Formats: sequence, structure tokens, C-alpha cells
Amino acid sequence: MTSVMSDKIGKPALPEKRAVFATLWENSRGRFHEEAESATRTPFQRDRDRIIHSSGFRRLKQKTQVFVAHEGDHYRTRLTHSLEVAQIARSVARRLGVDEDLAEAMALAHDLGHPPFGHAGEDQLDESMHDYEGFDHNAQTLRVVTRLEQRYPTFDGLNLTWEMLEGLVKHNGPLVTADNPVSSLPAAFRDFAYLDKLELDQFAGPEAQVAALADDIAYNNHDIDDGIAAGLFTIDDMLTIPLIGDVFRGVRIEHPVLDTQRTVYEAVRRLIGLWIDDLCTETLARVKKYNPQSAAEVRALPEPLISFSEEFEAQQRELRAFLYERMYKHYKVNRMRSQAKRVLKELFELFLAEPDILPPPLRQDAEQAPKERRARLVCDYIAGMTDNYAIDLHRKVFNLESMI
Repeated sequence: MTSVMSDKIGKPALPEKRAVFATLWENSRGRFHEEAESATRTPFQRDRDRIIHSSGFRRLKQKTQVFVAHEGDHYRTRLTHSLEVAQIARSVARRLGVDEDLAEAMALAHDLGHPPFGHAGEDQLDESMHDYEGFDHNAQTLRVVTRLEQRYPTFDGLNLTWEMLEGLVKHNGPLVTADNPVSSLPAAFRDFAYLDKLELDQFAGPEAQVAALADDIAYNNHDIDDGIAAGLFTIDDMLTIPLIGDVFRGVRIEHPVLDTQRTVYEAVRRLIGLWIDDLCTETLARVKKYNPQSAAEVRALPEPLISFSEEFEAQQRELRAFLYERMYKHYKVNRMRSQAKRVLKELFELFLAEPDILPPPLRQDAEQAPKERRARLVCDYIAGMTDNYAIDLHRKVFNLESMI
């Protein structure tokens, strides 16, 4: 049979073995609750599977980032975003020779703490919790995987490995510095009994750093796709943005009769490739500079090992500024933000004042708890909701017609 595949397709340059600075699953620091090891999976593969099977992960399908879930079926949700981040994280991890499974697991779990309605929901929950130590989605992710998921007979949470928990907590950098002591951290961090064992004054391991920047690559590029699809801006509006405009012009020159949708898809595909290439190139330059010999040495470095170049960081800032003005502050998005914040504000105030209308067993806990703990229980309940569930529940408890 004659092959239809081109013989000109090159093979990707992949490392022949794990990088010396990769996190080694064989040397995992283990779990805080003792369990027998799996006979078929590494500890990090097991972490990934526990995340995928969690209730919090399934609920991401109707939690949105910019657009409320009912606005359209084709916009990104937290679930589709997490899957895209995981794909990018695996690609980067493979090229750098670090543990793909750990990077993937980190990417799949990174948004578990997000409430409904994206950043608007987080802002409102933080405002509602102002007198009760606030709300932070990263801290809430730790709370979800260590306490709120209740699937196992002998412990709460998912009992993830030390490396997973450390990465989820510190994927944006050290938590504790001279200017930021443990006492200043969100309550959901401080409530974790083993927080002090996560080396809070150091960077996360290389796989967590990969997942964090894969997140940047995904949401920057896919906001372009969603923003154009929603009619918030056009391809022509983006032509003045460094790098972004060049890529779109290149696609138009090569494919002058291509429709808008395919032009966007092709441009975004190329942009993701450029971001990954820059990330890997800059990271390998830092590897050469610092020569880390283990994941522990990566954590102890004075700066992240995994990084974009300064040039790409500057271009990212221009793109983010554009998206902030043309997308996140668009009047249509502002209307959705206003409605979303009102829904969560009213639900929070109602449940805090009337815990007897909460579902069991939450009702029993909330009725007996002091007000600060009751507020945290109500916050957990609301943070776990999907967009559609929050909208429907708000309608049921505030609309008299729902009683008829």
C-alpha cells in the first residue's frame, strides 16, 4: 500500500531520558495518609486519576472563565480549559524531560478551587467573606483536595502525594517570604495541618512550574479564540499587537481566502507552538546557567527554572492589556459579571442568615457552628456550585413563582 503520509515531516526533538532535575516518581515523598502503592500506576499517575474521578473535576464542565455557561456551548469552561492546559503541560514536560504525569495531574487540578462565574465569582466570594478571612481560589483548591472531596473510608480529601500538594500550593512561586509570613496566608492554606511541611519559602518543583506556564499559554491564546467568536473584537483589531499581529498576517498571506474561523484556529495553533518553543528555549538556557542536579535544587534556585524569555513576557503583557480592555471590560462581559456577583452575594447572605434552608448534612453543621465557621461552610457550598446550578438555585429561593 502506498503511504499517504509525507516523508518530509520531521521528528520532534525529545530527550532520550529523564532530565536530571526531573521529579522522580520512585523517590516521591509519599502521602500524608499511609496507603499501599498501586501495582499498575506510578504515584503521580494515581494522583492524576484521583483528580479525574473527583466530583470537583466533573463540576468544572459548567464553571466558566469569562462567559457564563448559558451564553453558548462553544466557549471555554474550566473543564475544557483544564484539559487544554494538561495537553500543553504534557508537551512541554516531554520536551524538557520532566515527569509528564505529574505535570498533567497538576494542570488538571489547578482550577478545582474556582467558584462559579469565573473571576467575578471569586471577587464576590472574597468580598462576602471579607469579615471571615476572605476567599482565594488557590487556597480553595488545597481545601478541595485535602478536605472537601470525601470519597475514601479512612481520610478526607484525595490524599495526593507531597509533590502534588506542594505544586498546587506554590505553582505561582514561594508563599512565605520576609514580607509575607505564614500568618498572612489565606485561611484555607493555614487550616491545612501539614502546610509547614511543603517548604513554603522555596519555588515549586519543575513540573508544577511547567503547569503554571502552560496555564498562561492556554488562556492567553484561547481568549483570543473566544473573544473573536463572541464578537468582542476582530482579527483586524489584533494586527497591531506584537507577535500576534504577525502570526495573523502570516496566515492571511498563506491562505488569503480562508474564512475567519479557520484563520483564528490556524493562528492560535501557531501561537501555541511559538509560546511552547520560547518556553523550552528559555528554560534550557536557565538549565545551562544553573545546572540543577535534582528537583530539590530546582526548588532552591533564586528564580524559576521554567520561564518565558523577557521578549515573550513583554509581548504577553501587551496581549493581556488588549484582552483586559477589549474582552474582560467589555460591556457585555460587565453585565454578566454584575449579574453573577449579585447571584452569589444574595445566596451567601441568605444562607449565612438562614442556615436551616441549607441541604443536609451541611445544614446541621452550619446551624451549630459559630458565625465565622458557618461563613466558611457557606463559602465552600457556593464555591462548589456550577454556573447553572447557582442560577437555578437563586431562582428557586428568591422567585416566588418557583413555589407555585
